[in-house]
Amino acid sequence: MLRYLATRPTAGGDAPARRLLCFHHAGAGAMTFAGWRQRVGAGVAVLPVRLPGRESLLREAPFTDADRLVEELTEDLGPLLDVPYAFYGHSLGALVAHRLALHLVATGRRPPEVVLVGACPAPHLPSLLLEAAARPGVSDEQLVGLLADDDSVPELLLGRPEWLRATLPTLRADLRLARRLRSVPSPPLPCPLWAFAGRDDRMVGVSEVRAWERCTSSRFHFRTMPGAHFFVRGRELPLAVGAALHAEMPLPQVG
Repeated sequence: MLRYLATRPTAGGDAPARRLLCFHHAGAGAMTFAGWRQRVGAGVAVLPVRLPGRESLLREAPFTDADRLVEELTEDLGPLLDVPYAFYGHSLGALVAHRLALHLVATGRRPPEVVLVGACPAPHLPSLLLEAAARPGVSDEQLVGLLADDDSVPELLLGRPEWLRATLPTLRADLRLARRLRSVPSPPLPCPLWAFAGRDDRMVGVSEVRAWERCTSSRFHFRTMPGAHFFVRGRELPLAVGAALHAEMPLPQVG
């Protein structure tokens, strides 16, 4: 199993006592979290989760069924949930992390110690971007235009139209998945929740991210980060996530 992990957890007695499972944004993959292992800090295993339709799973159909996604992730990632763990999800990944955490709680499994989300409107709010992207007949050019934040579509892709066209089917599927993940009313999580917003994000406003406060019955923390929608690519976010993990999941004392 563990087919959705981009890296394998450390085996044996030297394995970190805490795990951070990371869920990427729409159209992206596990490489979103390159460099996080060094920045999150000691004692945490950073485990990026790769959804089908990209990178090493390119030949597999992307998920669009939210219930099937949650069931498969629960089965595949279940062996990793035997130690204190947390989720971080960015944009689409925030919705994946939230729904998976709810499912684990509802089915009596060990819940995450903390859920961290970034660049995503709270799931009970409407998403104008998702509704616009889902309209029938939206062309590739219109879809790219909807995502035209300062750093949304890398210059390399804009300069290679054939590469960009190759990524758009997965992006469209991811946006359909995001709509379905948002469509179900849900109870608040019993664990702490941290939410991060980009100060220059033109896709998702600060108030939309702050509204995640309604999604937990435990502690809620909110921070703004430098950057636009994809501040996940910067150095500051993994440092902030690491600080949050060390606050919420302190390492056991030795001696």
